[in-house]
Order: sequence, then C-alpha cells, then structure tokens
Amino acid sequence: MILFTASLISGCASEIWHMQEIAADKAPVAPAPGKAAVVFLRPSGDGSAQQSFVFEVKDNRSLLVGLLAAKTKVAYQVEPGKRLFMLDRMEFMTADLLPNRTYYVLLAPRTENFLRGGLHFVLEPVRGKEMDSSEFKSSLADCRWVEKTDASENWYRNIAAYHESQRAKYYADWVTKPEPEKPYLLQGDGR
Repeated sequence: MILFTASLISGCASEIWHMQEIAADKAPVAPAPGKAAVVFLRPSGDGSAQQSFVFEVKDNRSLLVGLLAAKTKVAYQVEPGKRLFMLDRMEFMTADLLPNRTYYVLLAPRTENFLRGGLHFVLEPVRGKEMDSSEFKSSLADCRWVEKTDASENWYRNIAAYHESQRAKYYADWVTKPEPEKPYLLQGDGR
C-alpha cells in the first residue's frame, strides 16, 4: 500500500502494458493524405498503477486504439467524418474529423465517487486554441509515445466478449445524456 500511495503522489510514469514505446519521429502524428490523426494522451501521473484502454466504436464493435499508462500518448490514423471513441470505464466521446488534420484528446483524471470506484479517467477534447497554451505543450512533451503490438491485440481478444457486453450496456445510458454533458471533438479543433 505504501508503494502504491507513493506512486500516486510522485506522479511518475508507469509501466507500459502490451504496448511498445517508440521514438517521437516514428509516431504517426501527421495524418496520411486524406486521413485524420487523433492523438490520445494521458499526461497525469495520477493512477500510475492503472492503465487506460482507448477504443474506437465502429460498426457496432470496439477497435483497440491503445492502452495508455501514465505519461504516455498514442496517435491513431482514421478516416475523416463522424467517429465515436470510448474509454474502458465506458466513457464516450463523439468526434467530427476533417481530412489532413491532427486532433488531441486528454485522458483526464476524475475522483468523483472515489470511495466507490476509485480514480477514473474521462475523454477531454483539446480545443484548437488550447494547443498553443504552455500547459498543453508541456503535457504533450512530458508523455512518451507508444504504439500497439500483436500483444495489444492478443490482450484485447481475451477480454473482448465481456467488454462488448459492457459497452452495449453503458452506451445505452450515454445516448440518453443531455448533449451538453457529452464530450465532442469538433472539426475546427484539428490543425
């Protein structure tokens, strides 16, 4: 318990599960022609003992984007248009993406109901104007790049059936939320 508490307080980076760390020049931040890129980053050291699992929901199934430890980031290339992303704790975010642009999404820690469920993360779109802030630039620089591997996909295959049942359940709740309560990545948020 002491080590866990120390790691929470220190805000240090944590071990990467089923992903591979890569050099910054290998990360696909710039979208391929006609595509959009979405960078998910978890700059907080909070909850360093846990991983955050990011998915795209497409054709009524979850596609693994990546597993993010504290202080990591992953770039995801996707066709432009309307997209739905999700975190493992069944947090959802809609995106409307333009081609040839890069978008950013923070995995932000929340402590609501800490005694009932502990720390959890939510998807927080980074607005275009926020990308110029020193806080965002610092967060981006502090995170290590990671990418999926065969181990990532193998890990997900082992939990896919359970995960899909949970996604269906929580998505039904999410769609009934008022629109202002739903995170939304806007076309103009990309650069």
